[in-house]
Order: sequence, then C-alpha cells, then structure tokens
Amino acid sequence: MATERQNASTSEALRLHRLYRGKMQTALKCPVRGPADFGFWYTPGVAEPCRAIKAAPDSVYDYTNKGNLVAVVSDGSRVLGLGDIGPEAGLPVMEGKSLLFKYLGGVDAVALCLATKSAEDLVRAVEWLAPSFGGINLEDIAQPKCFRVLEALRDRLPIPIWHDDQQGTATVVLAGLLNALRATGRALGNARIAMIGIGAANVATYRLLTAYGVQPGAIVACDRGGILHPGRGDLDASQSAFPEKWCICRESNADCRTGGIAEALAGADVCLAFSTPGPGIIQPDWIARMAPRGIVFACANPVPEIWPQEAHAAGAAIVATGRGDFPNQVNNSLVFPGMFRGVLDVRSRAITDDMAVAAATALADYGVELGLRPDRILPGMDDPQTAIRVAVAAAMAAQQQGVAQVTRSREEVAAMADRAIRAAQAASAAVAGQATL
Repeated sequence: MATERQNASTSEALRLHRLYRGKMQTALKCPVRGPADFGFWYTPGVAEPCRAIKAAPDSVYDYTNKGNLVAVVSDGSRVLGLGDIGPEAGLPVMEGKSLLFKYLGGVDAVALCLATKSAEDLVRAVEWLAPSFGGINLEDIAQPKCFRVLEALRDRLPIPIWHDDQQGTATVVLAGLLNALRATGRALGNARIAMIGIGAANVATYRLLTAYGVQPGAIVACDRGGILHPGRGDLDASQSAFPEKWCICRESNADCRTGGIAEALAGADVCLAFSTPGPGIIQPDWIARMAPRGIVFACANPVPEIWPQEAHAAGAAIVATGRGDFPNQVNNSLVFPGMFRGVLDVRSRAITDDMAVAAATALADYGVELGLRPDRILPGMDDPQTAIRVAVAAAMAAQQQGVAQVTRSREEVAAMADRAIRAAQAASAAVAGQATL
C-alpha cells in the first residue's frame, strides 16, 4: 500500500512540475497605472531612493524589498536523500523551499543553485550576494562542508544565516520530542535517546538538545561506522575533517556501548533517525527492543528508515516522519517560514540557538493547546498560527538577546506575520482559480 501511494505521488509530482515549468515567478508589488508611473519606479524617480540609501545605508530596508527577501542557496551536493545530484537537479527543491517561504510565511525567496563544490567559493558567492538579501537560507549542502560554510557566513555577515538541514531540523525535532514525551508520560531529563545517522540534522539536534539541558551521556549516536564512542579511531580529531562527530564521541554514550543500530536502539525511549532513505534501514525487531511505548522519528526523505505501520506493529507508541502524507510530520517546514518572518520583521543580525529553543518551545506549546494525540504531536504547517507563533517567539528572543535592530511588541509581530501570510495565500488562491490541473 505504501509503495503504491509513493508511486502515484511520484508520477503526479512529475506531471505537475512539467505542466507549470516550476513553482515560482516574479510578481509586482507596486501599481503601474500607466506609462507615467515608470517615472517613479524607474528613471528618473528611482534616483531619489538611491541617493537616500547612499546617505543612510540602513534605509535600504525602507526603500527596497531587501527586508523581506531571502536567498535559498545550495550547491546540490546533498539533495534530500538523492545525494550529490548537482545544482540544476537540485533546483526543484530550492524552488519548493521558496514556495513554502512565501505561502507559509509571506517571505519572498529566490532559489540560487551555485555551480561549485568548494566551501570557500560558496562562502565568497554568498558574501557577494548578501547586499541584496535580508537573510540567507543554506540548503542541501554536503557534510562536513555545510558546517564550515555556516560558521564562516555567520561570522562574516550582518544578516541572519540559517542552514535549514541543521538548525531548522533541530528546532522541529526538539518541539516534536517535547510533545511526544508529554504524550507518553516521560520527562526529557530521564529519556534515553538513540540517534541514527550523524549528519547535519542529528549533529545540530544533538547540539540543541544538550543546550536545552539533555545530558550527553543519555544519548547513543550511531553512524555508518557504528556507535560513536571514544574508541572510534576513524573519527579522532587529529584524523578527521569532522570534529563535530569526535565531540559526540567524547561526550555521549555514558555506558560506552558499541555495535550498530540494533545495539543503539536497545532499551532506548526515543529513536531520532536522519540517515539513509529506506525502507529497511531500521528493522522492526530493533524497534521491539526499545523501551515500552517507544518514540520513533524516522525522518529520512523521501522514504523513512522504517514505514510507520511497521514501527507501530513492533511496539512504538508514537511514530513521526518528515513526510506530510503520514501522521506526525516532523519537518523543518514547520519552522523556517515563521523563523524568517520573525527575524526579518525585527531586522535580526543573526539566528541563535536560544532563538531556536524559543521557537521550538512555542511550536510545542501550540501543539499542546490544540490537543496532543499519538497521531498529532505538533500543529500542521498549513495552520497559519504555526508560523505566527514561531515568528513571535523568534522575534522576542532576538530582541532579548540584543541581536534585533528594530523593537516590536508581540502583538505587532503577530499582526505583521498575519498580514503577510494572508496576502501570500490570497495571491496563491487567485492563481489556483486560474489553474488547470
């Protein structure tokens, strides 16, 4: 049944992408009532905002769309679960990201796929592009290069830099985990957590969980080479370009477990899997060896490590995936539209871990407000309040941390987000009214 549904979805996605030749276009936001208006929007009138910005550079946010424009930047080196497929083949994903930015957050976004595999070139290209954008969303860049690119750009640029595969995923996982634990009567401080796959998503999740207060020793992490522990000579800091993994080797796994996925999951309350697309990466009998009423996040895309029905049959109480066609979607689409809506509206210079924790907490709290169920631990991305709650939390945290350049109240941020989202969705509804599917 799952395979048949996947095949039908794949065929329809291909048909629709060909029909519309992509998902994004440029639309005017100003009126053109006649030829005379070109004198305001272009020459000679356009010289006036140019002069104003030259005299006061920050006024670029007043006279242009910079403050609502994000670049979705990728080199196509690790796209979904498809691997290194290159910038052209990665473009549909970046366009899709841009669609979600606009529809869910009212944020304008441009897909930029760059023809380079060099971390240094990626950093330089984004530095060159930055004057045109209010924020940068890095996407689908292979590890460990993605860590170096994010670090360099956060150090060098005065606008928010966000790697969604790291920060976005970690934020939504924290939110989902908080509510899954609530729904099963557990406390985060007492939970044993198995992390399957230690790439960008789980490295960032590990960092955010420990920042939230989880004890590293309660986490057992597993990559292709097996469970991480101090004896993993292949990951020793002196030999590896991936110091983040070596840090996990030294800090986690207080019981010094060895072995593979099966051993990592034995007795665990929680499985957080961001590894190779399945199915079959995680076996049902391994889920059966978890603690009773286990929590399984099988989040590989486009196919989870284990099908949800198999995990439930093996004893899991709550199962989440990254997909929208199963219950409990734990996907960064629940976070990034609202996160950027909030940081853009207070003109934040950065997105910090504290801001991510604030957003995760707000998302989880909204899920509780709606009512927790085993098949609904988080609100849906189609609920406009999801992005609004995240936007408000991010904006307030940015102001508290002193990285915001504009002061706004919770009510102001919420109202701005609501207007932007309503306008974007109204525009989409107008297109839908003219569409032929």
